[in-house]
Amino acid sequence: MEGNTLRLGNGGQIDGKVVQTFQKRFVQVQNILDQNRVLINEINQNHESKIPDNLGKNVVLIRELNNNVRRVVDLYAGLSSSATKSSADIEGGHK
Repeated sequence: MEGNTLRLGNGGQIDGKVVQTFQKRFVQVQNILDQNRVLINEINQNHESKIPDNLGKNVVLIRELNNNVRRVVDLYAGLSSSATKSSADIEGGHK
């Protein structure tokens, strides 16, 4: 990356801030997915235990898991929007 742009093979450029936004969002997504892995493991353990209190805890854990999935969807939607805008800027010759 030179300065604040990333040069592409087709002669286009992507603003360095766009690249940083993508990197930041991907890190956020990965962190949420890591949290989901922990939640799923805990949900499975609670389910296998068949202890009523543990099964009750799963309600809260599943809500948290669903909220995390929504957050991932929102982050990917933002990435898609950024990619579309960036692509339009490249084709239009803008930075």
